[in-house]
Amino acid sequence: MHDIDSNGAALAAPAVPFGLVPLAHRIALTAGWSRLALAWLAGACGALAMPPFGFLPALCIALVPAVWLLDGAATASSRLGRRAGTAVAAGLIGWAWGFGYLTAGLWWLGAAFLVEADQFAYLMPLGVLGLPAVLGLFYGAGFAAARLLWSPGPGRIAALAFGLGGAEWLRGHLFTGFPWNTLGMALGQNLWLMQAASVIGLYGLTVLAVLCGAAPATLADGGGSARRLGPLAGALLVLAGLAVGGALRVPAGPMPEVPGVRLRLVQANIPQDARFNPRNREGILERYLGLSDSATAPDRQGLRDVTHLIWPESSFPFLIQRDPQALRRIGSALPPGTLLVTGAARADEPLPGERLHFYNSILMIGQDGLVGGRYDKLHLVPFGEYLPGPVDSLLRALGLKQFVAVPGGFTAGEAHERPPLAVPGLPPVAPSICYEAIFPGAVASHRERPGLLLNVTNDGWFGDTPGPRQHFAQARLRAVEEGIPLVRAANTGISAVVDPYGRVTGMLSVGAEGVLDRNLPKNLRESTAYGRFGDVFFIIMLLGCGFIALAARTRRAPVPPRGASM
Repeated sequence: MHDIDSNGAALAAPAVPFGLVPLAHRIALTAGWSRLALAWLAGACGALAMPPFGFLPALCIALVPAVWLLDGAATASSRLGRRAGTAVAAGLIGWAWGFGYLTAGLWWLGAAFLVEADQFAYLMPLGVLGLPAVLGLFYGAGFAAARLLWSPGPGRIAALAFGLGGAEWLRGHLFTGFPWNTLGMALGQNLWLMQAASVIGLYGLTVLAVLCGAAPATLADGGGSARRLGPLAGALLVLAGLAVGGALRVPAGPMPEVPGVRLRLVQANIPQDARFNPRNREGILERYLGLSDSATAPDRQGLRDVTHLIWPESSFPFLIQRDPQALRRIGSALPPGTLLVTGAARADEPLPGERLHFYNSILMIGQDGLVGGRYDKLHLVPFGEYLPGPVDSLLRALGLKQFVAVPGGFTAGEAHERPPLAVPGLPPVAPSICYEAIFPGAVASHRERPGLLLNVTNDGWFGDTPGPRQHFAQARLRAVEEGIPLVRAANTGISAVVDPYGRVTGMLSVGAEGVLDRNLPKNLRESTAYGRFGDVFFIIMLLGCGFIALAARTRRAPVPPRGASM
């Protein structure tokens, strides 16, 4: 498919079988609301490539029409001039595409608004539609950037990879970042394909995902078979290479284990509407203690077989550090040598005249009560755990508050870099709470390499939806990127132990109540390339796509006739 001129006429009429040319022309010639609706629908189809569905061909269903829609972006009239008008039209296509992609992929956010429906249900449209609409602006910018580098032929596939790769990186970093369902997760959920993340990370996978997903669009192009079939053949070779390389990288046998470490993860599956109710404090504590000491087999002795007991995020509907009686009950339930590592809210004693500061933390409890250090969550969830400072006063004046009912919201930890947490009996721990685990390159300190990634979370806000499964898939990919095992405890699932190759050694599914007993896999002896260099290889890939697209644009011939898109 080639560009369409301002009168709707094709600049070239390639003779390609399978009816792709008429379809490509029809898509390129859509206009107005039909164009935006088609872009939205194409983007929505892309959500099927994400966890938990993992239908990889959905990338093609989403990206091939995107290429053809961008081919026809030149038909948009604008008083800004031909070049600027084309970029604006491409931006609108990209916004609609991203709006559809994120709406279909994040609809489950609406479940959080129904936990306390009397307070938050009326705000559901802001989460289900408002957030995707705002984040769609990143895709709009990416499509516009791609269209500025557009040219007929295979070069435009590289242009789209450049635009969308950059847009996804920006979405993961600007305004605190939200890299949920980044396009690279289409490749990052398969054991063999995800191994490339150990070198290029999630954003490198994103560039490859766009290149492979959009490649079939050239089947509707003119020219020789190499021009039409080359990108698709290249995409298949890339996928095959990733699969073979991944299969060779993953060892046949299990990872060696850290000697003397026996983990027990507790998944209490407490309903979200009961979890933060102080009236349930006794019942919740009894539930955790009862599950923790349960014998899972005739030859098991409950906690006496466990060195480290792990409870999920915010396990208590009260401040455990200020409840000596609860600390004594927990300490008396722990055998000698057993340590509880748990998520919990905590509060600092305020200075005179200051308000109380609350933290979402990981604490350690032994037989003598609180022991060792702690970790305070660094990357808080906007609107979930705090209201952004510039609009805090305004939103509170309108009666809005964060989901977690903490006066004034949570305060972020003071560390500038995620420090290793020293847990007695464990190698250095890289702690993370809830969605902190979705940020590539930010889960571990690179000054001191940790021996495990510990993620405690509460996905009970989202019920039995794709949300908890997407969350786990993204946390799992961090283990592959860093070459470090993941230990994840969740209130309602998914709790799991994952080795540094991304292999799940044990898990509790969404909605299950129980415990998971596992030994701790060792980390890789040497840090991965991604662990050492971060997004350097992604940046090289991104710039390479931009260079290819620019080179294709500058050398194309003949010069299009007057009125045709550049």
